[in-house]
Amino acid sequence: MARFYSDVVSTPVCGKRRLAKLPAPGARGSSQANKRDSDGNRIENKILLSLPAREFDLVSPKLELVRLKAHQVVHEAGETLKSGYFCNSGIFSVLSVMPDGKTVEVSLIGREGFAGVPMVAGFRTSYTRTVAQTEATAFRIDADRLRALLRECPVLERQLQRFAQLLTVQVTQIATCNRLHEVNERLSRWLLMSQDRVGSSALPLTQEFLAQMLGTRRSSVTVAAGALQKAGLISYTRGNVTVLDRRRLEEAACDCYELLRRQTRIWEGQDG
Repeated sequence: MARFYSDVVSTPVCGKRRLAKLPAPGARGSSQANKRDSDGNRIENKILLSLPAREFDLVSPKLELVRLKAHQVVHEAGETLKSGYFCNSGIFSVLSVMPDGKTVEVSLIGREGFAGVPMVAGFRTSYTRTVAQTEATAFRIDADRLRALLRECPVLERQLQRFAQLLTVQVTQIATCNRLHEVNERLSRWLLMSQDRVGSSALPLTQEFLAQMLGTRRSSVTVAAGALQKAGLISYTRGNVTVLDRRRLEEAACDCYELLRRQTRIWEGQDG
């Protein structure tokens, strides 16, 4: 049954029944990759997985796993941030909103991240709009509870601050990309970034949505997607894009993709 919040309408994932013989979060012998919240839901979010046992045990009872529909708004620009979301599956798009209502995507958040980073710096309102780009699940946490936890959880605070810096890098690079690169390069970069976060070659996307994310006309996206499809890099049907040849799609993308991927790997500790 759907629960209603003032900042988002979301449906908690069935998980109120604890799994039998489930080890307590952070218990000795439980692997990081097998962490679960206090309701037994498997945790995939990398920030939560990085927490030491003491901090995880403090944070876990404050989390609620919710299911979000595609294109559902979780934070609206200018409105109060009542909760934050640790993305557990799917993708969040962060959009810059102009006074005339036009939007352009400035960053993407997947399982590596958190929606609501302004709260970490003490802000109580969002300066961007955040939407679920695809169907997604996330661990929701009340804003006041998060602020209280940050005083007790230095690793969580540091990880959220580091992720805020990663988002800043994304915003800067994507702004450069939108100004300097052609639509087909930007589309390739965007599809690769989305695939990295979804973990699947199939992406449920419409041309209208792609145009909105890239800040360009739908006709331009149609031409760019058609060129990539003709070259055998992707397959496009109404509402769905499938990556057929990732290696060549990487070659078709601008340098921004590799720069952003490297920054993400550094943040995750996988690269120098």
